[in-house]
Amino acid sequence: MSDIFSVKEETPAAYTLRFKKPFEYDGQSYTELTFNWDALTGEDSLAIEAELQAMGKFIVSPTFSGEYLVRMAAKACTTPVGQDLLRALPISDYNRIRSAARSFLLSTEQ
Repeated sequence: MSDIFSVKEETPAAYTLRFKKPFEYDGQSYTELTFNWDALTGEDSLAIEAELQAMGKFIVSPTFSGEYLVRMAAKACTTPVGQDLLRALPISDYNRIRSAARSFLLSTEQ
């Protein structure tokens, strides 16, 4: 008999968002974006924090900061994009990416 309380839901180390229709940005067309969360390092996290501090934005909890999560997603994206592209996405797509980033961070805190 398995112990239902010991079941741990795994969060994928990668996430792919497939657009319903191609997303156009800055003269380029995107049909999907893939994010490799496992490729991120502690240095990436510190760089994001430093960038936000330089802007006068201080983050208490990166897991719940949209500013942190969008920069984290831009760094994890396997297609070179900036956080400006992610900010330009329709809110439903942006929220899917942000939720995937948050889920990954939450899964690593356990």
